Amino acid sequence: MSKQQQKIQAPAVGGSSLLVIFAILCLTVFALLGLSTVQADKRLSDASAQAVEAYYAAEDHAQEILAQLRAGEMPAEVIQHGARYRYLCEISDTQALAVEVELQGGNYRILRWRTEVTVDWNGDQSLDVWGGSQE
Repeated sequence: MSKQQQKIQAPAVGGSSLLVIFAILCLTVFALLGLSTVQADKRLSDASAQAVEAYYAAEDHAQEILAQLRAGEMPAEVIQHGARYRYLCEISDTQALAVEVELQGGNYRILRWRTEVTVDWNGDQSLDVWGGSQE
C-alpha cells in the first residue's frame, strides 16, 4: 500500500453538521415548551370544569329549595322576611349562590339569583409603597 492510501481522513465537522445539531436542539426545546403548555392548559381546563360542575350543583340545590318553598315547606337554611325568602347554596369555600324570592300565593318572583363571594378580601400589605410625602 502506498502512503497516500494509508492516510484515512477523519470526517470533517462542517457548517452543515453544526446546523443539523442546532436544529435538533431547537426542535427539542420547542417540543418541551409545547409539552409544558399542554400540561398547563389541561390543569386550567380541569379547574374550569370543576368550577362549572360546582356551580350547577349549587344551582340544582337552589332549585330544589325553591320547589320546596312553592310546595309550602320551609327548609332549615331559608331565612324569611315577610313574603321574601333568602338562602345561600355553597358553590365552593369562597363562593355561594345567593337567592332571594318573593312568594305570593301560587306565584313567585325571583329577586336575586347570583354568585357572591363569601370570604373577606385581605389585600397583600407586605410592599412598602410610597405614600406621596417627601418625609
